[in-house]
Amino acid sequence: MELTIYVVDAFTDQQFQGNSAAVIPLTEWLNDDAMQNIATENNLSETAFIVEISKGRYEIRWFSPITEIDFCGHATLASAFVLFNELGVIGDIEFVTLQVGSLTVRQGKNRRIEMSFPNQKPHIIEEVPQALSEGLSIQPLSVLQNRQAYVVVLGSVQEVLDVTYQSDLLKQLSPFDVVVTASHSIKNDNVADHYDFVSRYFWPANGGDEDPVTGSIHAGLAPYWANELNKQQLTAYQASKRGGTLYCDVNEERVLISGFGILYLKGTIYI
Repeated sequence: MELTIYVVDAFTDQQFQGNSAAVIPLTEWLNDDAMQNIATENNLSETAFIVEISKGRYEIRWFSPITEIDFCGHATLASAFVLFNELGVIGDIEFVTLQVGSLTVRQGKNRRIEMSFPNQKPHIIEEVPQALSEGLSIQPLSVLQNRQAYVVVLGSVQEVLDVTYQSDLLKQLSPFDVVVTASHSIKNDNVADHYDFVSRYFWPANGGDEDPVTGSIHAGLAPYWANELNKQQLTAYQASKRGGTLYCDVNEERVLISGFGILYLKGTIYI
């Protein structure tokens, strides 16, 4: 069996930045073990598999090197990029998922890809798990949680950049990951001053140590910061070594997350 594979750098318009995702279009689903083995072999944050249902509608599933993921933003952007720019799809795309419903995606004239995600605003938790408080080097101002991760609010962008973590402790929080975040209210020389908030994402339980850019968690971060900063449209930066920019528009039920992508690789898998 031969399968075409694409690798796209998502949430960036420059190669070797953003977050890389593999995209593999299928005519029918492979078995779960085969898809997991491919994702493990690829060793990227995520590998997305897509199967066309009808014109403009696709089922999508995402796999990290460790496990199947129920919601992934950057690999959704990468999949849409491939459909729009490599496979000639015109018009809106609907991705049908197992866990988060249908995701509508469109590409603007400037080639920025906009994805409609469910609003996953986090809620404050009263009791912080010991593994979380001991697993981070900087104590939070507050801790919230949504269906995906613990949201740790820090006092400044510099603290987000400086915080270190202990993977063995954060792994105990499974199935939840950890995102640290702060508003860009204080200018920092290491981060451009046009961002509204900054984050980093740690996921040792589900994929690896630090994810370069995490589109899905911004369906929670953007609503939180929209409320805190009293603005609906925000620009976010995920401050990993590769870094990525996300444009967010918050509504009551949905969060529009958009960004750019750039093709790195097209090839063939032989199974």
